[in-house]
Amino acid sequence: MTGTHRNGISRREFMTTAAAAAGAIAIVPAGVLGAKNGATPPSDTVNVAQIGCGGKGSSDCRLAEQAGGKIVALCDVDARRGGGTFNAYRKRAKIFKDFRKLLEKMGSDIDAVIVSTPDHMHARISLQAIQMGKGVYCQKPLTRTVKEARTIAQAAARYKVATQMGIQGNASGSNQSIAELLRAGAIGTVREVHIWTDRPVKWWPQGMGAPSGSPKPPATLDWDLWLGVAPRRPYHPSYLPFVWRGWVGFGTGALGDIGCHALDSPFYCLGLGAPASVKARSSEFNKISFPKWSIVEYQFPAVGKRPAVKLVWYDGGKRPPRPKELEEGRNWGNNGKLYIGDKGKMLNGQIIPEAKRRDFGKPPETLPRPAGHYSDWINACKGAAKDGKPIVPGADFSYSGPLAEAVLLGNVALYYPGEELKWDTKKMTFTNKPQADAHLAGEYREGWKL
Repeated sequence: MTGTHRNGISRREFMTTAAAAAGAIAIVPAGVLGAKNGATPPSDTVNVAQIGCGGKGSSDCRLAEQAGGKIVALCDVDARRGGGTFNAYRKRAKIFKDFRKLLEKMGSDIDAVIVSTPDHMHARISLQAIQMGKGVYCQKPLTRTVKEARTIAQAAARYKVATQMGIQGNASGSNQSIAELLRAGAIGTVREVHIWTDRPVKWWPQGMGAPSGSPKPPATLDWDLWLGVAPRRPYHPSYLPFVWRGWVGFGTGALGDIGCHALDSPFYCLGLGAPASVKARSSEFNKISFPKWSIVEYQFPAVGKRPAVKLVWYDGGKRPPRPKELEEGRNWGNNGKLYIGDKGKMLNGQIIPEAKRRDFGKPPETLPRPAGHYSDWINACKGAAKDGKPIVPGADFSYSGPLAEAVLLGNVALYYPGEELKWDTKKMTFTNKPQADAHLAGEYREGWKL
């Protein structure tokens, strides 16, 4: 897909124009560009670089290839952590330790980048790839800070690249099904939503103080590269892998980990945007690691015919009161969503009680279902179109950027327990607490700034 046609337009631009004219899901036929014997021409191939190859990165690799991408480069700062993925693709993908060198040396040979690193590196890697004109798939919560989310969403719009955040709700059909029920009046007008998760309990520790000592990093790990944008600190095994989610300097806690998944549903179904205010309370917050539990209340303003909506988030084992409509003995889950309307309630996508669900039935499908989470992104990178319109992934950065901003505002509110912080999204400031603006941006060491 890399390269430019003789007439000066890029292959991606050429394909987008041709596909839009063809209608349905369309990509330039192989024969048009000279492919023989059914071979896939270069223009139909999305060459992908995977950055962060352990944990979620390994499945991102596999799923992107299943969707039609081609992994041509791999990068991980820990040879042991990324070793399984390295071995799986070693024969046809170049391997790097530093993502900057990958982008420098492979820039002309890749079309897209997947970012599956710890949260604190999402924005730095994504922004550089976007500015190079590469499609970007970035794992949730998109970024570690509110301003980072705004920055890369604006960059994606400016450079017109295909983007997707790692949340699957819009592609699974679940959001569409809930939205169809709500639009059919299943529970009336919704003014309140409650969302809860069992994280971080039994997943990773939170509420810790800084670890003591400075043991030597494993020989396979480049600790300086792992720190990346973060200020220098001694290596400690308490920081990684996976447990980085609980540390303020690296992760975004339970809210950042699950919030972009869970809040995606009301954002999509109710058309939520930026909140008007946010308020939080929690267990002790030492500013080093996130609290053991928190409850965050968002107030979303009325928009058009939709009234104002209160959304409450719970983590660390906290939950709202059990809905009285739920039958006795029926499990309502350690993770869940409760929509409260003026005519009823919906728990985890189902009207409650069960008898009311059966009576209401299933409304007709009126909302389009995407082809797939990864395949929509790969097809968008190709410039494919459906029904004459370019494919836009359901969680592209124009949607997932504002979603991530709202989620991450909850983490800012943890610094001011019990205070309602009023948010002006256009000016990106807390109108009644301007000192809280200091928590909207990250701290970057020299040479790693955005």
